[in-house]
Amino acid sequence: MAPVVAGARRRAHRDGDGQIDTAHLLHSLLETDPGVRAAFGGGPQPARVLGYLVQRSIGYGLRWHGTVEDSGAAPLVREDAVAGWSPPAVSAMRGALERAALRGASPSGGLELLAALASDPACRAVQVLERAGVDTRALSGRLSPGPRQVSRG
Repeated sequence: MAPVVAGARRRAHRDGDGQIDTAHLLHSLLETDPGVRAAFGGGPQPARVLGYLVQRSIGYGLRWHGTVEDSGAAPLVREDAVAGWSPPAVSAMRGALERAALRGASPSGGLELLAALASDPACRAVQVLERAGVDTRALSGRLSPGPRQVSRG
């Protein structure tokens, strides 16, 4: 997860955003984790999602610039807030840890974070995914916690 967080931090800084939000996490996930790209089942969806994310600073997503992401899933003012992170991004990272624990794995990985992002219907990452034609409910369902089969080949 360290490369994902580092990429999201760079993206937020480059975009002039004061906080890492769920769209920054999604962008970094798609760039760094081939398993996340494969979770879309092949086809053009990952490229389409990346296209929307790239447009964030030049058009799509400008309405977010300078605002705090608040999906309603978590209160904006929280005792457990993390400086430099939007509340939904913090919730997604915690959700990824919980999903990894449910399947008996540590540390969490990109698929757990993708599942946590896709399960918050009002976060920026879901807005991007849906704009790109991704069925986020189906994606979240495919990535639901449980033991994963590891292929040995």
